[in-house]
Amino acid sequence: MQTHPPESFDHDLNRYFPELLKFESAAELEAAAIWRKVGEEAERLLNLVVGEEFAGRPSADQSVDAIRAIAWNLERGIELDGIIEALKTDERLQGRDVLLFSELDHGMARSGNRFVAQEIARELGLNYAFAPVYVPLQKGSGVEAEMEGENTVSLHGVAMFSRWRMRNIHAIPIPNGKDKMWGKEKRLGRLRALMADIEHPSSVFRAVTVHLDAHCSRSHRRLQMQMILDHLETLPPMPTLIGGDWNTTGFNSQSSTRAIIGYWRRVFMGPKNVALNHLPHPERFFEKPLFTDLENRGFAFREFNNLGVGTLHYDVASIEKNTNLRDWVPEWCFPFIFWAAGRVGGKVSTRLDWFAAKELELAPETSPQTIGGLVSGLGEPLSDHDPITVEVKFKSA
Repeated sequence: MQTHPPESFDHDLNRYFPELLKFESAAELEAAAIWRKVGEEAERLLNLVVGEEFAGRPSADQSVDAIRAIAWNLERGIELDGIIEALKTDERLQGRDVLLFSELDHGMARSGNRFVAQEIARELGLNYAFAPVYVPLQKGSGVEAEMEGENTVSLHGVAMFSRWRMRNIHAIPIPNGKDKMWGKEKRLGRLRALMADIEHPSSVFRAVTVHLDAHCSRSHRRLQMQMILDHLETLPPMPTLIGGDWNTTGFNSQSSTRAIIGYWRRVFMGPKNVALNHLPHPERFFEKPLFTDLENRGFAFREFNNLGVGTLHYDVASIEKNTNLRDWVPEWCFPFIFWAAGRVGGKVSTRLDWFAAKELELAPETSPQTIGGLVSGLGEPLSDHDPITVEVKFKSA
């Protein structure tokens, strides 16, 4: 697939959003007359991959071996200036070769109507590819719905950045875990995995940005990953690095009822046991089948991740996260949630973000890292996820 220029995202769908918001399911919308007006244009947008090259011509030095990667859920890019500053100046993040990012906005009021992927690429001097996954019909959920301004382009997606040339760039759809037209945050579209072959000075490798569904069952996340692995097996074999937000919460969040049942299961397992042995270690039990599938397909993950270290942290004192949680958990559950979290100090952490690699190995004298505590100049967290980093190299013959 060839990438398209940014102006390919120009559209006038916004004028239909008030009418589209009246529908309560994708099936109901697609059966309506208005879908014949907007459906073709929506699908055109959602099937695009946009890219530009801002990297200078890289060195052809064959001695370059390591691939320094970072995966990060940017939480829309709301704190974009702080994110760019951290990527430029934080010694734990700067100078990365490949960036696998999820949750990037283009033309959303909550992130200042900026094209997040393009700005990152231009500021860091990197090539990029951006694949939209949703056309949000409103400003967002929780506190996002109260932000000033209106959406312009109204797109949200995943991206990949590289200091080296990318080719064979394409994205594949993976099925949603829940109807995105049901609930408080209505969206058109579906998740997609973005992949490209990257021309490293010593060889070519494949990179894949993956963002699995949060509002789904564990078995559905496993299915999404299986579909990605199935597709990779249709491509010419080469060393491959997968990274991103896999939403390995261990919960079935297709509905509030299932989430509540899962919550009570964990109460009976013991809040402290779950907080210490399961949330930061989803690979041990609740999400183990997904990780087993990876290993059965030749992908290693254990040596490429900071196992047991959470990448998302929930604090019962956080008004913002409590507001967002109310969008999918009934109010009556909160006293119980606060009680359980209080049993472990009021804060719990879970590991949602991962790398997996095939025909690659950890670079000598390096270790994977989880980078916590990143804040803006005003003390605001740069994202609700911590970035993860790894340095890999091609396997020795």
